[in-house]
Amino acid sequence: QVQLVESGGGLVQAGGSLRLSCAASGRTFENYAMAWVRQTLGKEREFVSAISRTGLGINYVDSVKGRFTISRDNAKNTVYLQMNSLKPEDTAVYYCGRRKLEWARETKNPGDYDYWGQGTQVTVSS
Repeated sequence: QVQLVESGGGLVQAGGSLRLSCAASGRTFENYAMAWVRQTLGKEREFVSAISRTGLGINYVDSVKGRFTISRDNAKNTVYLQMNSLKPEDTAVYYCGRRKLEWARETKNPGDYDYWGQGTQVTVSS
């Protein structure tokens, strides 16, 4: 059973930075693309960023381009999301997910990922 554990969230002022981490269990982490999504109360999960198995393929939602950076360390079974220049509208619970299909490329569709962790709260004050 795969488990994903997110961490690194918190309360930060607008313009600040946070680095989220997602640690995965299992021995085949490097075979799967990974993604970050976020969710606010009453809304559906919104795609934020995805990264390919090798880290060479990366996608972002337009609203975070130039501010967020996704990366992964396959030796540590961990994917990261560096968030800079944070805005109040970035406030949400952030989740990481694993691509449902092994070896498949990264996508922007949250429905293509599963094994979501418990999430980490990011709150940006104005």
